[in-house]
Amino acid sequence: MDKIAVLIPCYNESKTIEKVVSDYKKELPDAVIYVYDNNSTDGTDKIAGQAGAIVRYEYQQGKGNVIRRMFRDIDAECYVITDGDDTYPAEAAAEMIERIVERNADMVVGDRLSSTYFTENKRRFHNFGNALVRKSINFFFHTNIQDIMTGYRAFSYQFVKSFSVLSKGFEIETEMSIHAADKNMRVENVIIDYRDRPQGSQSKLNTYSDGFKVLSTIVKLYRTYKPMAFFGGLSFVLGAISAVLFIPIVATYLQIGTVPRFPTLIVSGFIMLAAIQSFFAGMILQTINQKNRQDFEMELHRINDQLKKLRTDR
Repeated sequence: MDKIAVLIPCYNESKTIEKVVSDYKKELPDAVIYVYDNNSTDGTDKIAGQAGAIVRYEYQQGKGNVIRRMFRDIDAECYVITDGDDTYPAEAAAEMIERIVERNADMVVGDRLSSTYFTENKRRFHNFGNALVRKSINFFFHTNIQDIMTGYRAFSYQFVKSFSVLSKGFEIETEMSIHAADKNMRVENVIIDYRDRPQGSQSKLNTYSDGFKVLSTIVKLYRTYKPMAFFGGLSFVLGAISAVLFIPIVATYLQIGTVPRFPTLIVSGFIMLAAIQSFFAGMILQTINQKNRQDFEMELHRINDQLKKLRTDR
């Protein structure tokens, strides 16, 4: 078991990976540095190995797939995950690790948005997208994470081994943040100085397609983690539509004693049935969700026992 593991997912980062590995070896001399190559074609893996990293491979394409493999493979008391594009400062890692080890944080977020991100990042619409995602998650999940999409984070053993990775691509950061918020994990923010990619280094993030996937992930996870709020809100909307259709029919009936618009009355009735069904679906799923949360707390006890055993065996 490693005391500190630095995890670097990489796809075609030959221009920057040597510097990234060297920076972390300098700042964290006792850490084990892992580079997981995700089908690079530019020799990223060879350069990383020559720089002193342990190189492993994930052949399913996508950052989420790489992180799933990392979290399965590696046991460490503290994990630092960063990108291989040299946009995050290695000198901030020590403070992030201290928050995990000394303050019992479960996840520490390298917060770009409170410092230099909006001036350094030249990619169109990325600033708007990051702000939108941050505000959406903090509003829906009642949390205070300052940078949802950052790839620079530190984690406890308990977080890593209790996190079920579902995302395949860049939605993984959103999924991590929502998992931490829903499971009452302790999250802290460390402000970092972000620097844009050096010339010749290309981002793999597509602003539009990946942005849509992130927003879709937020909606799906909100439905999963907050079923009563999601289906209760849907029930309210359907009930309001049904009432808008039904009230004029009642008013007409009271005036003339007949119902001239039976199709509208029937549609209104079916919409109200859908609203009732949605409400009770939310109640049932909320009960299941509560049971899952209780099971999760018991799983944390098991993971803590496993951590103690690994420390003893080390």
